[in-house]
Amino acid sequence: MSILVRLPDAELAHAIGPVDGVELVIGAAARSRAAEVDVYVADYATGVEALAEIDEFPRLRLVQLQSAGYDGFLERLPDGVALANAAGVHDDATAEHALGLTLAALRGIGESVRQHGTWRRMPGRRSLADSRVLIYGYGSIGRAIAERFGACRAQVSAVASRPRADDLVGTVHGPDRLASLLPEQHVVVVVLPLTEATHHAVDAAFLAQLSDHTLVVNVGRGPLLDTDAVIAEAGRLRFALDVTDPEPLPDGHPLWSARDVLITPHVAGGTTAMLPRVAALVREQLTALVAGEQPRNLVSR
Repeated sequence: MSILVRLPDAELAHAIGPVDGVELVIGAAARSRAAEVDVYVADYATGVEALAEIDEFPRLRLVQLQSAGYDGFLERLPDGVALANAAGVHDDATAEHALGLTLAALRGIGESVRQHGTWRRMPGRRSLADSRVLIYGYGSIGRAIAERFGACRAQVSAVASRPRADDLVGTVHGPDRLASLLPEQHVVVVVLPLTEATHHAVDAAFLAQLSDHTLVVNVGRGPLLDTDAVIAEAGRLRFALDVTDPEPLPDGHPLWSARDVLITPHVAGGTTAMLPRVAALVREQLTALVAGEQPRNLVSR
Protein backbone atom coordinates (compact mmCIF):
# COMPACT_ATOMS: atom_id res chain seq x y z
CA MET A 1 0.00 0.00 0.00
CA SER A 2 1.05 3.63 -0.52
CA ILE A 3 0.45 6.41 1.97
CA LEU A 4 0.67 10.20 1.85
CA VAL A 5 2.24 11.91 4.84
CA ARG A 6 2.07 15.55 5.85
CA LEU A 7 5.30 16.79 7.47
CA PRO A 8 5.83 20.19 9.10
CA ASP A 9 9.12 21.10 7.40
CA ALA A 10 11.77 20.10 4.88
CA GLU A 11 14.40 19.50 7.56
CA LEU A 12 12.41 16.64 9.03
CA ALA A 13 11.65 15.27 5.56
CA HIS A 14 15.37 15.22 4.73
CA ALA A 15 16.19 13.51 8.03
CA ILE A 16 13.55 10.82 7.44
CA GLY A 17 14.72 10.13 3.89
CA PRO A 18 12.91 7.91 1.37
CA VAL A 19 10.55 5.24 2.68
CA ASP A 20 9.16 2.65 0.25
CA GLY A 21 5.47 3.13 -0.31
CA VAL A 22 5.44 6.61 1.26
CA GLU A 23 5.11 10.07 -0.28
CA LEU A 24 6.04 13.03 1.90
CA VAL A 25 4.31 16.40 1.53
CA ILE A 26 5.60 19.42 3.40
CA GLY A 27 3.61 22.03 5.29
CA ALA A 28 1.09 24.14 3.37
CA ALA A 29 1.56 22.04 0.22
CA ALA A 30 -0.36 19.25 1.95
CA ARG A 31 -3.53 21.35 1.94
CA SER A 32 -3.81 21.11 -1.84
CA ARG A 33 -3.94 17.33 -1.43
CA ALA A 34 -5.85 17.28 1.84
CA ALA A 35 -8.23 14.55 0.69
CA GLU A 36 -5.29 12.15 0.15
CA VAL A 37 -3.33 12.63 3.39
CA ASP A 38 -3.20 9.50 5.58
CA VAL A 39 -0.71 10.56 8.27
CA TYR A 40 -0.26 13.98 9.85
CA VAL A 41 3.04 14.63 11.62
CA ALA A 42 2.29 17.57 13.87
CA ASP A 43 4.51 20.60 14.32
CA TYR A 44 6.71 20.49 17.40
CA ALA A 45 4.54 22.21 19.98
CA THR A 46 3.35 21.40 23.47
CA GLY A 47 -0.23 22.57 22.99
CA VAL A 48 -3.15 21.61 20.78
CA GLU A 49 -2.35 24.54 18.49
CA ALA A 50 -0.19 21.95 16.70
CA LEU A 51 -3.46 20.49 15.38
CA ALA A 52 -5.01 23.77 14.22
CA GLU A 53 -5.65 22.52 10.66
CA ILE A 54 -6.41 18.90 11.45
CA ASP A 55 -10.07 19.06 10.32
CA GLU A 56 -8.93 19.78 6.75
CA PHE A 57 -7.77 16.17 6.22
CA PRO A 58 -10.81 13.86 5.93
CA ARG A 59 -8.87 10.66 5.10
CA LEU A 60 -6.53 10.93 8.07
CA ARG A 61 -5.73 7.73 9.97
CA LEU A 62 -2.88 8.73 12.27
CA VAL A 63 -1.53 11.85 13.92
CA GLN A 64 2.09 11.55 15.03
CA LEU A 65 3.22 14.03 17.67
CA GLN A 66 6.78 15.20 18.13
CA SER A 67 6.21 15.61 21.87
CA ALA A 68 5.97 12.95 24.54
CA GLY A 69 3.13 14.79 26.28
CA TYR A 70 -0.30 14.55 24.67
CA ASP A 71 -2.59 16.30 27.16
CA GLY A 72 -5.52 17.87 25.31
CA PHE A 73 -4.71 16.26 21.95
CA LEU A 74 -7.05 13.27 22.07
CA GLU A 75 -10.03 15.54 22.63
CA ARG A 76 -9.09 17.52 19.52
CA LEU A 77 -8.93 14.54 17.14
CA PRO A 78 -11.77 13.65 14.75
CA ASP A 79 -13.42 10.27 15.33
CA GLY A 80 -11.47 7.33 13.95
CA VAL A 81 -8.08 9.06 13.96
CA ALA A 82 -5.36 7.41 16.06
CA LEU A 83 -2.76 9.38 18.02
CA ALA A 84 0.87 8.42 18.65
CA ASN A 85 3.21 10.38 20.86
CA ALA A 86 7.00 10.69 20.68
CA ALA A 87 7.82 8.57 23.72
CA GLY A 88 11.55 7.94 23.79
CA VAL A 89 12.50 10.84 21.53
CA HIS A 90 13.13 13.34 24.31
CA ASP A 91 14.47 11.04 27.02
CA ASP A 92 18.13 11.97 26.71
CA ALA A 93 17.68 15.72 26.28
CA THR A 94 15.11 16.01 29.07
CA ALA A 95 17.25 13.96 31.44
CA GLU A 96 20.24 16.19 30.66
CA HIS A 97 18.16 19.27 31.41
CA ALA A 98 16.85 17.83 34.66
CA LEU A 99 20.42 17.15 35.71
CA GLY A 100 21.53 20.63 34.64
CA LEU A 101 18.72 22.36 36.52
CA THR A 102 19.44 20.28 39.60
CA LEU A 103 23.15 21.05 39.61
CA ALA A 104 22.56 24.74 38.90
CA ALA A 105 20.09 25.04 41.77
CA LEU A 106 22.04 22.97 44.28
CA ARG A 107 25.36 24.66 43.57
CA GLY A 108 24.03 28.22 43.40
CA ILE A 109 24.93 28.90 39.79
CA GLY A 110 21.95 31.21 39.33
CA GLU A 111 22.90 33.25 42.39
CA SER A 112 26.51 33.51 41.21
CA VAL A 113 25.46 34.77 37.78
CA ARG A 114 23.31 37.46 39.40
CA GLN A 115 26.16 38.80 41.56
CA HIS A 116 27.13 41.19 38.74
CA GLY A 117 30.84 41.10 39.42
CA THR A 118 30.71 40.69 43.20
CA TRP A 119 32.85 37.79 44.45
CA ARG A 120 30.82 35.99 47.14
CA ARG A 121 31.73 32.54 48.34
CA MET A 122 28.99 30.00 49.02
CA PRO A 123 30.49 27.31 51.22
CA GLY A 124 28.48 24.25 52.17
CA ARG A 125 26.28 24.02 49.08
CA ARG A 126 24.75 20.58 48.66
CA SER A 127 26.44 18.15 46.30
CA LEU A 128 24.33 15.80 44.24
CA ALA A 129 26.66 13.03 45.41
CA ASP A 130 25.12 11.30 48.44
CA SER A 131 21.87 13.30 48.08
CA ARG A 132 18.57 11.46 48.21
CA VAL A 133 16.63 12.02 44.98
CA LEU A 134 13.05 10.95 44.31
CA ILE A 135 11.86 10.69 40.71
CA TYR A 136 8.10 11.22 40.72
CA GLY A 137 6.90 9.59 37.50
CA TYR A 138 9.11 6.70 36.42
CA GLY A 139 8.60 6.14 32.72
CA SER A 140 11.26 6.21 30.03
CA ILE A 141 12.26 9.81 30.81
CA GLY A 142 12.29 9.07 34.53
CA ARG A 143 14.59 6.14 33.93
CA ALA A 144 16.93 8.28 31.81
CA ILE A 145 17.04 10.79 34.67
CA ALA A 146 17.81 8.02 37.16
CA GLU A 147 20.72 6.83 35.01
CA ARG A 148 22.33 10.25 35.04
CA PHE A 149 21.70 11.01 38.68
CA GLY A 150 23.02 7.61 39.67
CA ALA A 151 26.21 8.33 37.76
CA CYS A 152 26.59 11.40 40.00
CA ARG A 153 26.44 9.10 43.04
CA ALA A 154 22.98 10.25 44.13
CA GLN A 155 20.74 7.83 46.05
CA VAL A 156 17.83 7.53 43.65
CA SER A 157 14.35 6.24 44.40
CA ALA A 158 11.23 6.35 42.23
CA VAL A 159 7.45 6.51 42.47
CA ALA A 160 5.10 5.56 39.63
CA SER A 161 1.46 4.61 39.20
CA ARG A 162 2.19 1.01 40.18
CA PRO A 163 4.95 -0.67 42.20
CA ARG A 164 7.40 -2.96 40.43
CA ALA A 165 10.94 -4.26 40.52
CA ASP A 166 13.51 -2.32 38.51
CA ASP A 167 17.09 -3.16 37.65
CA LEU A 168 18.22 0.45 38.03
CA VAL A 169 16.56 1.78 41.20
CA GLY A 170 15.73 -1.59 42.75
CA THR A 171 12.08 -0.96 43.53
CA VAL A 172 9.69 1.47 41.90
CA HIS A 173 7.26 2.42 44.64
CA GLY A 174 3.53 2.95 44.21
CA PRO A 175 1.72 6.16 45.18
CA ASP A 176 0.95 4.74 48.63
CA ARG A 177 4.63 5.14 49.60
CA LEU A 178 4.88 8.78 48.57
CA ALA A 179 4.03 10.28 51.96
CA SER A 180 6.70 8.25 53.73
CA LEU A 181 9.37 9.03 51.10
CA LEU A 182 8.92 12.79 50.69
CA PRO A 183 10.32 13.99 54.05
CA GLU A 184 13.59 12.10 53.43
CA GLN A 185 14.45 13.69 50.08
CA HIS A 186 16.96 16.37 49.16
CA VAL A 187 15.66 16.57 45.57
CA VAL A 188 12.31 15.65 43.99
CA VAL A 189 12.18 15.51 40.19
CA VAL A 190 8.65 15.67 38.77
CA VAL A 191 8.17 14.05 35.38
CA LEU A 192 4.59 12.78 35.53
CA PRO A 193 2.32 12.79 32.49
CA LEU A 194 -0.37 15.46 32.79
CA THR A 195 -3.85 14.01 33.26
CA GLU A 196 -6.91 14.97 35.26
CA ALA A 197 -5.55 12.79 38.07
CA THR A 198 -2.09 14.42 38.10
CA HIS A 199 -3.20 18.05 37.73
CA HIS A 200 -1.71 19.87 40.76
CA ALA A 201 -0.27 16.59 42.02
CA VAL A 202 2.37 18.77 43.67
CA ASP A 203 0.18 21.01 45.79
CA ALA A 204 0.41 22.71 49.16
CA ALA A 205 -0.07 19.43 51.04
CA PHE A 206 2.64 17.72 48.98
CA LEU A 207 5.13 20.55 49.49
CA ALA A 208 4.39 20.74 53.22
CA GLN A 209 5.78 17.21 53.59
CA LEU A 210 9.20 18.23 52.25
CA SER A 211 12.03 19.19 54.57
CA ASP A 212 13.47 22.71 54.49
CA HIS A 213 15.74 23.44 51.50
CA THR A 214 14.48 20.47 49.46
CA LEU A 215 14.77 21.15 45.73
CA VAL A 216 11.76 20.45 43.49
CA VAL A 217 12.56 20.11 39.77
CA ASN A 218 9.75 20.05 37.20
CA VAL A 219 10.53 18.82 33.67
CA GLY A 220 7.06 17.37 33.08
CA ARG A 221 4.19 19.82 32.55
CA GLY A 222 3.53 23.11 34.28
CA PRO A 223 0.10 22.27 35.77
CA LEU A 224 1.58 19.31 37.64
CA LEU A 225 2.57 21.95 40.21
CA ASP A 226 0.18 24.36 41.92
CA THR A 227 1.84 27.69 41.15
CA ASP A 228 0.31 29.45 44.17
CA ALA A 229 1.66 26.70 46.43
CA VAL A 230 5.11 27.02 44.84
CA ILE A 231 5.18 30.78 45.45
CA ALA A 232 4.04 30.28 49.05
CA GLU A 233 6.85 27.78 49.74
CA ALA A 234 9.60 29.52 47.75
CA GLY A 235 12.45 30.33 50.11
CA ARG A 236 11.76 27.46 52.48
CA LEU A 237 12.05 25.15 49.49
CA ARG A 238 13.97 25.55 46.23
CA PHE A 239 12.47 25.11 42.78
CA ALA A 240 13.97 24.57 39.32
CA LEU A 241 11.29 24.69 36.64
CA ASP A 242 11.49 24.11 32.92
CA VAL A 243 7.70 24.26 32.71
CA THR A 244 5.26 26.59 34.45
CA ASP A 245 1.57 27.31 34.83
CA PRO A 246 0.71 29.60 33.09
CA GLU A 247 2.98 29.09 30.11
CA PRO A 248 4.54 31.14 28.67
CA LEU A 249 5.06 32.77 32.04
CA PRO A 250 4.07 36.45 31.64
CA ASP A 251 6.48 39.29 32.36
CA GLY A 252 6.05 40.45 35.93
CA HIS A 253 4.53 37.20 37.18
CA PRO A 254 5.47 36.71 40.86
CA LEU A 255 7.11 33.36 40.08
CA TRP A 256 9.91 35.24 38.28
CA SER A 257 10.92 37.06 41.44
CA ALA A 258 10.16 34.30 43.96
CA ARG A 259 13.11 33.42 46.15
CA ASP A 260 15.17 30.34 45.20
CA VAL A 261 13.24 29.70 41.99
CA LEU A 262 15.19 28.96 38.79
CA ILE A 263 13.19 29.00 35.54
CA THR A 264 13.97 27.96 31.98
CA PRO A 265 11.39 28.51 29.18
CA HIS A 266 10.36 24.90 28.35
CA VAL A 267 13.54 24.05 26.48
CA ALA A 268 14.37 20.59 27.82
CA GLY A 269 13.43 18.63 24.70
CA GLY A 270 14.23 20.93 21.80
CA THR A 271 17.93 20.18 21.31
CA THR A 272 20.17 18.78 18.59
CA ALA A 273 19.27 15.32 19.91
CA MET A 274 15.67 15.72 18.79
CA LEU A 275 15.83 15.65 14.97
CA PRO A 276 17.60 12.30 14.47
CA ARG A 277 15.42 10.64 17.10
CA VAL A 278 12.09 11.95 15.85
CA ALA A 279 13.09 11.16 12.26
CA ALA A 280 13.91 7.58 13.24
CA LEU A 281 10.56 7.25 15.01
CA VAL A 282 8.55 8.61 12.07
CA ARG A 283 10.46 6.38 9.66
CA GLU A 284 9.65 3.36 11.83
CA GLN A 285 5.98 4.35 12.07
CA LEU A 286 5.63 4.78 8.31
CA THR A 287 7.36 1.48 7.58
CA ALA A 288 4.93 -0.27 9.92
CA LEU A 289 1.90 1.35 8.29
CA VAL A 290 3.04 0.39 4.77
CA ALA A 291 3.46 -3.20 5.97
CA GLY A 292 -0.05 -3.17 7.42
CA GLU A 293 1.27 -3.29 10.98
CA GLN A 294 0.23 -1.22 13.97
CA PRO A 295 2.51 1.71 14.78
CA ARG A 296 3.93 2.06 18.27
CA ASN A 297 3.36 4.74 20.93
CA LEU A 298 -0.40 4.79 20.37
CA VAL A 299 -2.19 6.58 23.17
CA SER A 300 -5.81 6.49 24.27
CA ARG A 301 -8.07 8.19 26.78
